[in-house]
Amino acid sequence: MRIKARANKICKVLKTTYPNVKTQLNHKNPFELLVSTILSAQCTDKQVNRVTKDLFKRLATPYDFAVARNETIEELIRSTGFFRNKAKNIKNCSAILIEKYNSIVPETLDELVKLPGVGRKTANVVLGAGFGIPGIAVDTHVARISKRLGLTDNNDPVKIEFDLMKIIPKKEWSDFSLRLIYFGRAICKARNPICRSCSLHELCLHV
Repeated sequence: MRIKARANKICKVLKTTYPNVKTQLNHKNPFELLVSTILSAQCTDKQVNRVTKDLFKRLATPYDFAVARNETIEELIRSTGFFRNKAKNIKNCSAILIEKYNSIVPETLDELVKLPGVGRKTANVVLGAGFGIPGIAVDTHVARISKRLGLTDNNDPVKIEFDLMKIIPKKEWSDFSLRLIYFGRAICKARNPICRSCSLHELCLHV
């Protein structure tokens, strides 16, 4: 099966299985989403949501984060892991948003990835969920499942992203990423995938 035909079939199956998808990070605006996504590195969405429930009551705007002491931010986000680096990045990111963007989160990937702590995955999450701009966010689930399904031979997240961009319709980019994440959490797990319940079993190269 040619790779675009394979990708099309996978898209259809996933769309039927997960018709309505959205980021699991709770947020009220693009800035909250940006902070939450930075915090989600090496941390579960559930834990991030527990942290941000109180965090955003204390610090809600770029200004709040920019003027807060590093130690204050660190204590509020400690349970997300790597809290010192995350606190530093969020504080510096907030300062740049104030200085360059009038406290407004930019809506382009090129601008987002220049912010501290923001890589292509984070930028694509913000673009898709925050602004409705299509982007493929490659996390561990997307990387793992894309390889298992024969959609890429690469291990590097950026190369995987570009491989998928070539074969997935642009309008589906954000939702496709989310569907793979849903699928990875429920069925196609890193260890002990539930192959007997897999709707994509016949397309999998892992079995």
